[in-house]
Amino acid sequence: MTDVDIHKNLLDCLSGGICAVNRDRVITYWNKNSETLTGYKKSDAVGKSCRDDILMYVDEQGRGVCENECMAIGTMNDGNPRRMEVYAHHRDGYRVPVLVRVLPLKNLEGQVIGAIEELYDNSAKLENTYKIEELEKCALLDSFTGLMKRRGLEMNLRTMFGVMHRYGWSYGVFFVDIDQLKRINDLYGPKIGDTVVKMVSKTLLHCVRASDMVGRWGGEEFMVIAMNVTENHLRTIANKIRVLIEQSGFFMGADAIRVTVSVSATVARSDDTMDSLLKRLNQLMLQGKASGKNCVSV
Repeated sequence: MTDVDIHKNLLDCLSGGICAVNRDRVITYWNKNSETLTGYKKSDAVGKSCRDDILMYVDEQGRGVCENECMAIGTMNDGNPRRMEVYAHHRDGYRVPVLVRVLPLKNLEGQVIGAIEELYDNSAKLENTYKIEELEKCALLDSFTGLMKRRGLEMNLRTMFGVMHRYGWSYGVFFVDIDQLKRINDLYGPKIGDTVVKMVSKTLLHCVRASDMVGRWGGEEFMVIAMNVTENHLRTIANKIRVLIEQSGFFMGADAIRVTVSVSATVARSDDTMDSLLKRLNQLMLQGKASGKNCVSV
């Protein structure tokens, strides 16, 4: 085994993904954990430009990080490390929260010849794993999406009212509805529609806190129950959900499959019942759909 092979094996053993790019932003190295984190194999990535629909980093507002403030170019130009929390594009279309650290790659003469990107899973994977195990035990897990079933959401809403009345804590509740999923089914068939539902589910799960409850309310409608959320936070959280799903997508042949969602959100009130809360969320959703979809109603 050569020294190069030993070094590559060491890089494959690291907990984070390692991606190396040259001065032209062409990917020259891609380790095993990069494959695990993004779904893209080494053969998919090496030799491609990092701009070629591989990682496509976006921030919480859905703005393309690579286009506006490429960290690799900045580090190659000034030699300074950089660090940023972003959402990377998974091969299956959904968005993954990633902590990226960029370091300059230098030759023996000390010249910067590229950049190394370290990618770390920024989701609360451990907490979500425990949550899924508990849901499976109680038969409250939707096996298709991996999210909580409607029955589980209703149980959590009842618990939420009890906690509110006892401790005075505030809760935000969100409905998320996929826009025009029927159009996707009609154009590409129900299997692609199912893939869209799974993509939206995973992006939704990754863009909220581990303490938030996320579930599938109905066929293409989801719910998020978030503790310690005030009215001032509603629009920010709802827009984050909306833009990150809008920035998700995958290819079906030459066609890019993307969808948008409409989000309705409200803070649970002390005088609410489950019926009044759901009625308000449904009314807000209808307003959003009537105003052109891909929008937030709070």
